[in-house]
Amino acid sequence: MARKCSRTLMLLVALAGTGAATAQTVTVGAASTISDAPIYIAEKKGFFRAEGIEVKVINFRSAADMVAPLGTGQLDAGAGSAGASLFNAVARGIRIRIVADKASSPPGYGATKILVRKDLIDSGRYRVPRDLKGLRFAMNAPGVSNTSTLNTLLESVGLKYTDVQTVDLPFPDHVVALKNRSVEASASVEPGPTIAVRNGDAVVIKSDDEILPNHQIAVLLYSEDFALKRRDQAIRFMRAYLRAVRFYNGALKDGRLAGPNAEEVIAILSEATPIKSRAIYQAITPPGIDPDGRVNTQSLAYDLAFYRAQGLIKGAINLADVLDASFADAARKEMGPYSR
Repeated sequence: MARKCSRTLMLLVALAGTGAATAQTVTVGAASTISDAPIYIAEKKGFFRAEGIEVKVINFRSAADMVAPLGTGQLDAGAGSAGASLFNAVARGIRIRIVADKASSPPGYGATKILVRKDLIDSGRYRVPRDLKGLRFAMNAPGVSNTSTLNTLLESVGLKYTDVQTVDLPFPDHVVALKNRSVEASASVEPGPTIAVRNGDAVVIKSDDEILPNHQIAVLLYSEDFALKRRDQAIRFMRAYLRAVRFYNGALKDGRLAGPNAEEVIAILSEATPIKSRAIYQAITPPGIDPDGRVNTQSLAYDLAFYRAQGLIKGAINLADVLDASFADAARKEMGPYSR
């Protein structure tokens, strides 16, 4: 009997070793931002491991830089803005899929903010949004979500996007540009706005949730190979991701990281992103992320129309060809609806 048990144990160990050797790693692109929290949470808390998935996170400067490796299958998943570069790739036949929400702006959670230098407000140069005319704005790239936010604010007061001058800089450089007065204003994403305000260099005049409520800021992306050839694994990845999104939502309260899970989420973000200050995390406006992974398709269509109007879309694109809610739907069906 003992000999039989020993043989069984050896067989189980051998099978386990074989499974580990053939397990396929999922490569995920991230930009080390606050809205990447679900990826870092799922990795840190073992949600991916619980689904039998080993994840390799690769950091990129932006989602635009993830498009090519997603198209070639070097990346299985990515996370970032659904901007013009993504839509142009799809128009060229690269079948990247938008599969879930990664950042949005429900009421109270406008992490994208329009800032004006404090000295312009103190001097009276800026009093109302119409005074934005002629200002130099720090942006991060053409054809991304915050350009649509700024355009909507300008249109609301009778101005055009061309009535301001845009200067493309990485988000962290917005804080420096406001301080050294190389720009007068910015459309920045947290934590930059909080840092600039705390430094006394800028004032927030509007947030994305006020300008474009429930704006679809960023999304989770799947490569074609991951979506079609490894569907079971893609669904398991989504279950882990949504489990982490729900944990993240447990950290939100009154427009801050102040919920029951806040301390743990802040600790995970401090380890995974360049921002290490607990005080900054407590002061920022975090992005919303839908706990069921639902994507605001009307918001995506709105932004796409603006990118087209700017001449940034090269080719025909049907939004339905980019969206695939089946993975989030399958995961949600197994997990049940979100209950805070």
